[in-house]
Amino acid sequence: MISGDYKYIWQSSDWPTWEFDLAALAKPLAEVSHVQGMLMGRLADVGMALRDQASLSVLTQDVVKTSEIEGEQLNAESVRSSIARRLGIDIGALAPVDRHVEGVVEMVLDATTNCNAAITRERLFGWHAALFPTGYSGLARINIGGWRDDATGPMQVVSGPLGQRRRVHFEAPPAERLESETGRFLAWANNDTMGTNASNQPPLIKAGLAHLWFVTLHPFDDGNGRIARAIGDLFLARADGSPQRFYSLSAQIQRERKAYYDILERTQKQPSLDVTEWLAWFLAALHRAIDQAQHTLDVVLVKTRFWQRWAGPGSPPMNERQVKLVNLLLDGFDGKLTSSKWAVIAKCSPDTALRDITDLVGRGVLRKSEAGGRSTNYELDDTWQQ
Repeated sequence: MISGDYKYIWQSSDWPTWEFDLAALAKPLAEVSHVQGMLMGRLADVGMALRDQASLSVLTQDVVKTSEIEGEQLNAESVRSSIARRLGIDIGALAPVDRHVEGVVEMVLDATTNCNAAITRERLFGWHAALFPTGYSGLARINIGGWRDDATGPMQVVSGPLGQRRRVHFEAPPAERLESETGRFLAWANNDTMGTNASNQPPLIKAGLAHLWFVTLHPFDDGNGRIARAIGDLFLARADGSPQRFYSLSAQIQRERKAYYDILERTQKQPSLDVTEWLAWFLAALHRAIDQAQHTLDVVLVKTRFWQRWAGPGSPPMNERQVKLVNLLLDGFDGKLTSSKWAVIAKCSPDTALRDITDLVGRGVLRKSEAGGRSTNYELDDTWQQ
């Protein structure tokens, strides 16, 4: 086929000879490298314990948000507990964890902590099995530990109500091509990033290409987006030269979900293999993810100083309910905290919630919020930092 005679990018006779304008991407590449350097510089000035806490916070976001993009809601405390246990980070009491949470955590951690290991079919099949431990996606049984077979029709990304005419956003290569297509992808992925066989692609460019290439192949019955983002994280870890993660591209993609799907659809339907626009979007989103990581680090630093002040020698210990709710406030509680919300979250009576709050107000940990409302709201008293 010649340009314009096909509907999807993988149908091009030049597929998958990616093209991009490196000169046009030079500025965003330099800007991302600059903000990466600033973030790593800040992290170098804090202790290992703080770096571990920052990484734990980012990895928790990454796992929660990569599932949220696909419409799945994971319990953040369970995710945090699973990651902390696997990385040996002490966070006190651990929340219960189900096998679905464990599976997503296992995939993300394997992609990042083992970023220099080869990407193989068996490794991808293991990730896929971890995402779907029951062998089902919802109520549908899916093929685990192998590529899709298209037994029920071509792999399509669609939208619209069931039973009505639905919009097809993308159709992936047919199943009979997957063995050769995935083999070509894996051969490219396992070349040295800057090696001659990789066409001297800069590491961040290779991360963007890997993400796009895998999601275009869509080789599994389900879970392709999450695995594509895990592959992207693996290449970002290689680019950083560190398996420890301090920013989450998945969290940024969730913030820009519509733009993410729009750029993917435009790229997969364009009449050429020039993916400069996709790579520019990828680098810009990465830049914003690193900017957000600066805020995450600020939160971690404030949280650490807080507990140094309120859990140090001479400070009366807080009970488990108080620790839980104060940590929620430190992490950025969504909405206004009232005694009734405290009771629900802490699973205690309203009287117990009010006693917990009154105690913390008396210590100077909490104060009544000046924001109006029918109920009294509470917030952290930040005068301790002054």
